[in-house]
Amino acid sequence: MRHLVVLSAVIALVALMPAGPAAADNGDKLSAVPFEFVGAAGDCGNGYAAGSRIVTAAWLGGMGLPDNGGQNSNPANPTDNPNKNDPHSGLLLSKNGPTPDCSSSGARINGVKGLQVTATFELGFDYRNGGHCGAGAPRFNVTTTSGFSFAGGCSNGVRSAAPQDPAQWTRVRIFATLAGQGFPPIPVGSVIESISIVYDEGTDTVLADDAMGIGLVVIDNIDIGGKVITSGPSGKDNKDKKDKKDKGDGDDNDQGDDD
Repeated sequence: MRHLVVLSAVIALVALMPAGPAAADNGDKLSAVPFEFVGAAGDCGNGYAAGSRIVTAAWLGGMGLPDNGGQNSNPANPTDNPNKNDPHSGLLLSKNGPTPDCSSSGARINGVKGLQVTATFELGFDYRNGGHCGAGAPRFNVTTTSGFSFAGGCSNGVRSAAPQDPAQWTRVRIFATLAGQGFPPIPVGSVIESISIVYDEGTDTVLADDAMGIGLVVIDNIDIGGKVITSGPSGKDNKDKKDKKDKGDGDDNDQGDDD
């Protein structure tokens, strides 16, 4: 499948990528740094066309759940929001065009290098209902001392109502050591080298709850082994501009086609 060619070709690019912006790789301070990948001709396969500038990734105020962990609304009185002054940061991931286009949006997770995968190791996020939650995107691409694994995507995870807004947001938890959630499953005891969130399914990938092919998703509360990222990196520039060749660390599993 053409999508498989794109995903497989990107693995070779990842090995040549520079590290992301500085963040302490101690497992305590994690950050999710947005990136946008637009491939040059041949980046996604021999003879493959260059990608298009149809992707965006950004932490935006007002897009997410309250950063303080509080409720997103007051059902008893919708006019009286309990967290009026909270930034409500959310991570927008979008691909405004066809899935085979050699482009993607996502976020590099900084601070994970050296973490060990346990039997209960989990990955996840909350996403706003109405956004795209496919078998291939958004997903986690995980490189460990045991190799590369595709974790998820979203619809392969365990879904439940998100506690901060059960009616409008959904929580996803992915247990990448298990078959059907890790491709291949990550062996227990592996040591993490890198993790990225990748969004590369476009407006032509439709789902039962995304029949029109919206081509975007807003996520929040990114869970990395029980540590939760609720907002973007601090500073004026919160985007990883160096990751022009980061299609999210690539993968070799054609789980992005929701056939």
